[in-house]
Formats: sequence, structure tokens, C-alpha cells
Amino acid sequence: MLPRNTVDTTVLPPGERFGMWLDLVARTSAPLRVESAHAADFAARADFTDLGAIQLVEYRYPSLDATRTRKLIRQSDPELYVLALTTSGIGTSSQDGRRSEILAGEFTFYDASRPHDVCHHANEPGRTRATSIITLIPHAALPLPPKRMAALYGGRMSGSEGLGALLAQFLIQVTGHPEQYHAVDAGRLGTVGLDLATTLLGRNLVAEDAVPTEVRRRALVTQVQAYVHRHLGDVTLAPRTVADAHHISLRTLHRLFEAENTTVAAYIRDLRLARCRRDLADPALRAQPVQVIAARWGFGDKAHFSRAFRAAYGMSPQACRDGAAVTARDVNDLASRVNSARAD
Repeated sequence: MLPRNTVDTTVLPPGERFGMWLDLVARTSAPLRVESAHAADFAARADFTDLGAIQLVEYRYPSLDATRTRKLIRQSDPELYVLALTTSGIGTSSQDGRRSEILAGEFTFYDASRPHDVCHHANEPGRTRATSIITLIPHAALPLPPKRMAALYGGRMSGSEGLGALLAQFLIQVTGHPEQYHAVDAGRLGTVGLDLATTLLGRNLVAEDAVPTEVRRRALVTQVQAYVHRHLGDVTLAPRTVADAHHISLRTLHRLFEAENTTVAAYIRDLRLARCRRDLADPALRAQPVQVIAARWGFGDKAHFSRAFRAAYGMSPQACRDGAAVTARDVNDLASRVNSARAD
């Protein structure tokens, strides 16, 4: 599981919760002056996930008015950019004279080394807390011209289309399911998140040429891989359809994957075979014919699927299923013998 630190004010009585939150904010790398209409009972939570290159913070609170003042900056300036994805609630943000609405599904961007204001509160029926995912990016880690970043301060960027949607999905997945990753994955996930954030910011600067070539390549590879995962069951999925979907040439697509030590076709095939192997070993899917499972993951031809599966795993699909069934029976038999021995 990814390492995570959590602060939850509900472990304290209502009257002490806001004080706990103020203490948390005072100890963060970029402290804020905070006020809330719910200070009498501030039920809030913050989850911190360190991914090496970047840090993610998922916030939940009833309402918040926060200000990063010049005095606080003089006291502590970690030189961080803040890219905030609002997942629920509304509000406003401002920096350097630019003021924007905060809307669910959109990003806002700040420089923590400069004064800024944020107002965020819940507004949806049945919801008592506003939520957001904050990405903290060191100035030195963002490979974009610092002097040009001011054009984005206090502004909004879409989190529902293109690279914005891909980055939003990445942040929601990682913060929502840390148990699906290993601690050793943190560094690689941080690199992926930084590449996506860099490319998103570069696009919104209308200066994609400012984004380093390798960052653009990795971000596009991530985008292509996410597309393949979403369409894996489509029998028409092939390098040409992937290239067309991303408005690039087939040659460009192949060049993208050269650094990944595979080809697009092999990446698609290997993912499909892995999904088939998983389903064949699943006791809950035992009654489903092999070809139904193969078709679910894009293999329309039975003979082609069998050849590809045998080449990858050294056995037929049916042998894989039978082997999994035998293993499951052996495990069950062993468990029964152990339980019997304990009973005796």
C-alpha cells in the first residue's frame, strides 16, 4: 500500500476540532490563515500521500476561507506550485488580481510563494463537506519557464476533457485506492503525475513547445495506455485506431513505444491475454465457455486466441483453467485437513 498520513478531526469532541485543523495548517509547508462558518464543529479530514516528485493531499471539510499572506510567506516559503482539483463544492479563488469561480471537476492553479485566497464550501443536496485533491509541485520539479507561469495563477482549467480528465482520473484513483499499489510504486506514480500536470499546464499556456520533449512523450504514452485499457474489449482495437483516436500518425505511435521496449500491438495483445488468464483462473467464471472470455477481451477468432495464449503461457486456455481448478481444490483440501486436525 502507498504510505499515507491521515488527520481526522472527528476523533476529537466538536469544540476541539477546528483547533486541531488550525494546528495542522500551521504545520504544513505552506501555512494559510483559515476561517470557517463551521468552526464550532469542524468535521474534516486530510490524507497526505507522498509520491516523491509530487505530494497529494485529499481534503474534506464543511467550509473554508483560506488566505496565504505575505507575512506567512516570509515565515515559510517552500517554493511550491499548487494544482487543486475540486471534486465537490463551489467557491472562489484569486491570485495576482485574477479571480475565478471554483467548480467541481475543474483545476485551479496557484504559486504558494505568492499571496492568494481560496473560499470553498459544500453546496450539493445531501453533501455536508466540500472535497478536493491538491497536488503540490516543487518549483524546481516543474520543467516549464517560471516567468510564464504567472499567466495561469488563480485561473481555471478543465478536469473533464483531454489531459485534464486523464490527470483528474489519475488523482482520484491514486488517492481513492492507495491499497492497490505498493510502496515501491510511489516514485513511478509521482513521475506519471508530474508529467501529466506539466503537459496540462503547458497546454493551458498555449505553449506546448515549452514542455520538454521527453515529458510530452511520457504523458502521451500514459494517455494512449489509458485509452487501450478502456477499449480492450473492442475487437477493432488496433494500432491504427489508437493512432487515429489521438490524432497522430501510425509512425509516431510506433516511435512512442520504442522507449517502452514493446510495440503497440504487443502491448494490446499482452493486456488482453493477461485479462483472459485472470478470468480463466476465476472460479466464479468457471461456467463461462473459454471463447466467451476470449471474446470479452477482444479475441474474435478462437484459433488465433489459442495460439497466442499457448505462445505466451506454454499451455492451452483450457489447461490453464483446469490447472487453476486443481490448485483451488488442493488448497481447499489442505484447509479441510488443517481444520480437521485442529478439531481432533
